[in-house]
Parts: sequence; C-alpha cells; structure tokens
Amino acid sequence: MDDLEPLRRRLAELESEHHDLDEVIARMSDAVPFDRLRLQRLKKRKLQLKDMIEKLRSQLLPDITA
Repeated sequence: MDDLEPLRRRLAELESEHHDLDEVIARMSDAVPFDRLRLQRLKKRKLQLKDMIEKLRSQLLPDITA
C-alpha cells in the first residue's frame, strides 16, 4: 500500500466537504431571510477547509526546487 494513500483519502474527503459547503452557502444566500451568523460560520469553515486542502496538496506534490 502506498504511504500517501491516507493523505489522498483525507484530501478527497476535505474536497468533498468544501464542495458541499459551496452548495449550502449558495442556497442560503438565495433564501430570504437567511441566518447571517450561520452563513458566516459556514464561510469560515470553508476557508479552513481550503487551507487544509492546500496543505495536503503540498505534501502530496514532490518538491521541485532542485
């Protein structure tokens, strides 16, 4: 088994959650009225996911500074 497989699985999970949040945020923004606090928390979570996704991607990509 590949040593990077757990990282790839985790990356896929985070990307899926990020995509799901995109859809939830879009639906909430279209609804009137909407819960601003909940929307703000969802956006914050989405940014956290983005940061985690980028960190995992950088771990999976080989270092090309040679």
